[in-house]
Amino acid sequence: MVRVLAVSVVVSVLWSAQPPQTLPDHDAFVRDTRTNLARSQREQNRFAYKERRTELHTNPFGRIGSGGTVVYEVTPTEGGNSILRKLIERDGKPVPNGPVQKTDLTQRAERRTRKSGLDDSVEMLEFAIDRREAVRGRNMIVVTFKPKPNAQPETSEGKIAKLFAGSVWVDEERREVVRIEATAIDDISIGMGLVARLNEGTKATLTREPVDGSIWLPTSIRFVGQGRALLFRRLNIDQRIDWFDYKRIN
Repeated sequence: MVRVLAVSVVVSVLWSAQPPQTLPDHDAFVRDTRTNLARSQREQNRFAYKERRTELHTNPFGRIGSGGTVVYEVTPTEGGNSILRKLIERDGKPVPNGPVQKTDLTQRAERRTRKSGLDDSVEMLEFAIDRREAVRGRNMIVVTFKPKPNAQPETSEGKIAKLFAGSVWVDEERREVVRIEATAIDDISIGMGLVARLNEGTKATLTREPVDGSIWLPTSIRFVGQGRALLFRRLNIDQRIDWFDYKRIN
């Protein structure tokens, strides 16, 4: 027993004496991860999928997100220039002949500046490689982020990004974002605050997974926080959106 304990102590000392594994180069790692995100964003309009979300409504007590769930079937059309969203399920029951909404993505693009929402969001933030973690047997690099001082966003995505700080878990080998945890460092206004205002401290968690070989796409997002709607009605938000059954059609 003494010999076993002695060997264990020696091994522990030698192991702790090993230099820590070097973290990847910051600029190259962020660049590769950003490139993969941009590629996935371009490819997303080539996939049909289902979207499950908590139905938003306000009850007499001002609570939001307590109205069950709805599921939509989302299909890109016209070469990915527009999408169709069809209601197919409500609270676990099929909705026959559900309404269909068409969204023209080209009109959105025309309203934007030459800078993409992803590029603008990245430019609003400062990134720092923090540590390495093992998650389900794979090495993850945890990257922290916070808003750059005096950054001026040009897109709606950039304006939202500038309000958050948090951490990103990136698969070290694949250079793909697996998880984002973000906390609002300021109030978030919707409709210039007339529609709703979410308080500082609102939390958002996003997950991504591979859905078609090397293509990674978002699979869920959750918002938790408090705020006010229509200037006076209190909101308690706990909403989750899931994206699943991705199928390439283009």
